[in-house]
Amino acid sequence: MGQTTVNPDRFHKSQIPFYCLLVPLAAFMALPIIFIVFHAFKPMDEIFAYPPQFYPRKPTLENFRALFTAAKAATVPVSRYVFNSVLATALVVLGTIIISSLAGFALSKMDFRLKGAIFAINNAALMFVPAAVTIPRYMTITFLGIDDTFLAHVLPLLAMPVALFLLKQFIDQIPDALIDAATVDGAGALSVFFKVILPMIRPAVATGAILAFQLSWNNIETSSVFTTQEEVRTLAFYMSTLSASGAVAGQGMAAAATLVMFVPNLVLFVILQSNVMNTMAHSGLK
Repeated sequence: MGQTTVNPDRFHKSQIPFYCLLVPLAAFMALPIIFIVFHAFKPMDEIFAYPPQFYPRKPTLENFRALFTAAKAATVPVSRYVFNSVLATALVVLGTIIISSLAGFALSKMDFRLKGAIFAINNAALMFVPAAVTIPRYMTITFLGIDDTFLAHVLPLLAMPVALFLLKQFIDQIPDALIDAATVDGAGALSVFFKVILPMIRPAVATGAILAFQLSWNNIETSSVFTTQEEVRTLAFYMSTLSASGAVAGQGMAAAATLVMFVPNLVLFVILQSNVMNTMAHSGLK
């Protein structure tokens, strides 16, 4: 009688049923990504073909040539948009991780009044879609006097409820005995955080970084609502304007621009995907 192997290190015939189920499912979930890639290489007649075609029959680089031509003719150099996007995204990712991890540590391992209420408010914020807070956010930015400045790209995005939720839930899994031992050795709160907590929550930090990166890199709201100067707008906003350059002519450039904006998200997720899976597996456990 054959012996069943649980979680074998190498391929085992007992895994065949799982592959039969997971491979078609993975292929189906990858279809949108494949379509984005194929769509960017379609000639104009295939972009507007009916019924729509999934893959290009005559692949072309014309959409990318048109995109680069339009970029050269822009009143503001595209390098300026790229610089704004990279700097804003880096600051948002760094700031979000610092704020969310410190707040998660306080909410998880420290005792103070209204701790439960603060975390409940954070969880309630998860229910609000961005469109629901556009007006309050605009009023806040105007009150602070940072509208039409680079800070409008950064400060509103630093408060990220989902990142705080994931990091706090992950920190809950760390035994209190480790913190008590560090405290007995004379470590303060910040020392405990940087030397004990932070090294143990790297998967959650990586997940929060991915979410913050996607939020900032793909952000169009700030450039379209909170700023009017082209010099402080981002690459995502510039790419979104290409489709408005013409009902027909702009669609090819828009398809290429979509791929250009999507690639960094995909690369970052592929690099850190194992950390994302670990975070999702532990974020809801006690």
